[in-house]
Amino acid sequence: MRRIDFSTRPALTGAILMVGAGALFAGVNTLMQYGAMTLQIAPSKLAFWQYLMAFLCALPWLFGRNAIRLTRTHLPWHLARVGLAACGVQLWVMGLAHVPIWQAIALVMLSPFFVTAGAGLFLREKTTLIRWMAVAIGFVGGMIILAPWSDSFTIHAFYPIAAAALWAGSSLLTKHMTGFESAETLTFYLLLLLTPINAALAWDSGWTIGLDISGGILLAAGLLTALAQYALAKAYSIADAAYLQPFDHIKLPFNVGLGLIVFGFVPPGSMWLGSALIVGASFYLLRLETRPKSTAAA
Repeated sequence: MRRIDFSTRPALTGAILMVGAGALFAGVNTLMQYGAMTLQIAPSKLAFWQYLMAFLCALPWLFGRNAIRLTRTHLPWHLARVGLAACGVQLWVMGLAHVPIWQAIALVMLSPFFVTAGAGLFLREKTTLIRWMAVAIGFVGGMIILAPWSDSFTIHAFYPIAAAALWAGSSLLTKHMTGFESAETLTFYLLLLLTPINAALAWDSGWTIGLDISGGILLAAGLLTALAQYALAKAYSIADAAYLQPFDHIKLPFNVGLGLIVFGFVPPGSMWLGSALIVGASFYLLRLETRPKSTAAA
């Protein structure tokens, strides 16, 4: 079998990093939902400790890379990006406290719509018809899974939708900033600035946490978060934002599987149809983008 050179295949490498980030975030979501639903930890406190732990876990590796440029030149960009991400994190954890993982993830799948539109309008990326079709198919799959017409649809479901819009804005800023910042610097500033922002938002619920299973959950969630954020930033540094978004859909099976194993959340049968559309569209786009240029031109 011929070995694939990932250094010359940025589209394939970006897709793999995006899928890897989705798998890591699925683990984080499961841990956070367990803390919110089972242990009854306040969402704002969960978000604070999650990203504090992530920052502490990432420090040795980030500084060991010697690739972090701590300057004030681009600080406003970092503040804007992290501000959107922080608000999205708070809304996301609030959503996990009330809705099953599979439903929350389906709602977050609206994010690619915002990202693709923003990539064309603000980043001037080429949003081809095939990209729009892939995103549209993924969106249809997400709507089938969501079933907003059902009786189980509650106002709490709007939290993941709002988080999706905010994270889309953060993703667009991430892609823009990869032109003048390294993936290590982007990860460092994200984790650094999220800590005081989340601390302020968690003021009312308090910052204390027990040295029991809850502490272990937050430590694990922080480590996985640090790894996932770096994979995400690295993916955006080598591939177009609009192209990467359909691969973000693949996190759905990861979250559904963990939700079923840990919580016993059994999604309706329509979830499988929606998942087939989402995964099929993502892998079709991967095949299209990674074909040799001569084949694609033909």
